[in-house]
Amino acid sequence: MAVNLKGRDFLKLLDFSAEEIEYFLDLAADLKDKKKKGVPHKMFEGKNIALIFEKTSTRTRCSFEVAGHDLGMGTTYLDPSGSQIGKKESIADTARVLAGMYDGIEYRGYGQEIVEELAKYSKVPVWNGLTNEFHPTQMLADLLTIREQFGYVKGIKLSFFGDCRYNMANSWMVAGAKMGMHITLCANKKYFPDEELVKTCREIAAESGGSITLTEDAKEGAKGADVLYTDVWVSMGEPMEAWAERIEEMKPYQVTKELMDLAGEKAIFMHCLPAFHDQGTGIGREIYEQFGMAELEVTDEVFEGPGSRVFEEAENRMHTIKAVMAATL
Repeated sequence: MAVNLKGRDFLKLLDFSAEEIEYFLDLAADLKDKKKKGVPHKMFEGKNIALIFEKTSTRTRCSFEVAGHDLGMGTTYLDPSGSQIGKKESIADTARVLAGMYDGIEYRGYGQEIVEELAKYSKVPVWNGLTNEFHPTQMLADLLTIREQFGYVKGIKLSFFGDCRYNMANSWMVAGAKMGMHITLCANKKYFPDEELVKTCREIAAESGGSITLTEDAKEGAKGADVLYTDVWVSMGEPMEAWAERIEEMKPYQVTKELMDLAGEKAIFMHCLPAFHDQGTGIGREIYEQFGMAELEVTDEVFEGPGSRVFEEAENRMHTIKAVMAATL
């Protein structure tokens, strides 16, 4: 049966079947090939999209803007000071106003309920650029990167290290369960994900042939993994004071060469970025001055090592976001 996603919102991967996710990946691969070969694909000339960013971002903004341009669309970027969403204007009213002017709306910000409400009141597709709970566009980029590396997704063993309570670990459980992957989350029990979501993903995984494992043992989690994945230890919007407690509890889950070696020579490292792997950032230098840690969630040796695929992954954000917009418009 042909996949038709026209008019669909893209809010979380729980809303899509494995077949539909594969369709996004196939379309992204095709659009990436066209981009690399210089083949024009301005399929949506005359259309316009609104990009609402309550949380700023380098990769997400650039991905949507370049993808929109490549597809022939106009883009309007609304930064945290450029939109009255939820402040002077309700989410419902914002959705209806923008849907009258634009052909699609992207939202990157806080609670999942915000993007869900935008979609409820919008007559045009709404795309989730990141919420506290889910990051579906990142998942498509990651799945495409894994497929390019290994030639397949089903059966891949991916281990995530660090804080497993928020969007990245949540999204990996969902994506892995849908696609028949084996996902291991490595963290202190205090940082394990929501039990209800774990239960839901395990039920999905039972049907797809995948699995969801939670462990406090980083070394055990790394053994035999195809992909080692991590994210920053303190999320956007959290106070600087959170670093003191977080560093102490996250140290055992830093992705090091030892963990990569336990995974094996074919293993790759991935990170959604930005990453604190050296002293090249203001926060990185501040952490070093306060706590004496020159590297945080991943060592520079791993980040810059032969197994790192972080920049291929970052580029794939644009190709997969382009696919999401093309499929739903």
